[in-house]
Order: sequence, then structure tokens, then C-alpha cells
Amino acid sequence: MDLQTTEENLAVSRSSSSDAKFDMIIGAIEDVVMEEEFQMLQHNFLERYFHEFIDTEENKFIYTDIHREYINLVEKYLSERLVSKVPQFSMSEFMHQMIARKNELEGEIFELLLTFSDFLTFKEMILDYKAVSVSLLFS
Repeated sequence: MDLQTTEENLAVSRSSSSDAKFDMIIGAIEDVVMEEEFQMLQHNFLERYFHEFIDTEENKFIYTDIHREYINLVEKYLSERLVSKVPQFSMSEFMHQMIARKNELEGEIFELLLTFSDFLTFKEMILDYKAVSVSLLFS
């Protein structure tokens, strides 16, 4: 085996190991998100603030404060639960990996995770919740 083949095998091995860890963390996140406690935490937050948001290009200053509170509450909760499930878990390291893979990821879990780092995704989540809540009121 030549040096180039050895280096390629090591790169694939590291990549596979990294992918496996990433996939394991995603599985743990899916478990946490399905828990009733997480569902209530997010539901209560959305209920408290959805009325503040309107569907326009302009963003109010209060949106920033609400987003910051969401991060402090929901991301912190998720991070604490993941630390108990995944040894040596680091939310900041995981978020960097996720952002690097942003274009290849899709699904509700990834959208949820993007609400921590991407304000527009957060705003869209709140507006979607608001639309459903309002439509339920009138049905």
C-alpha cells in the first residue's frame, strides 16, 4: 500500500467516524425533542410570544430579545439533555458541524436546530406557529 492510499483511507476513516458521531447526536436530539417536557417547553414559549410577530420584511427590536430568550431557554435545555445522553457532547462544536453541513441537511430536526443560529428560520417557525394557532381559533 502506498502513502497516498494510506492517507486516503485515514481521511475516509476520520470522515466516517465524524459522520457516525454526528448521526448519533442527531438520534439523541430526536429522542429529546419527542419528550413531553421538551414539547411543553417549546409550546409554552411559542404561545407566550407568537402574538409579537407579524409577517413583514421589517423586524422589530423585540424580536432580537425574544430570539435570545429562546436560545437561552431551548438550546440550553437541549444541550443539558444531550450532555446526559452523549459523552463529551459540546453544543458549540455540534452547531459548527451542522452549519458546515447546512446545504446537505433537511428535515424538522435540522430546521429546529437552525432556529438557534439563524434568526430568519426562528422567525419563520414563530410565524408558522402563529398561522396554525390563528386558523385553529377560527375553525
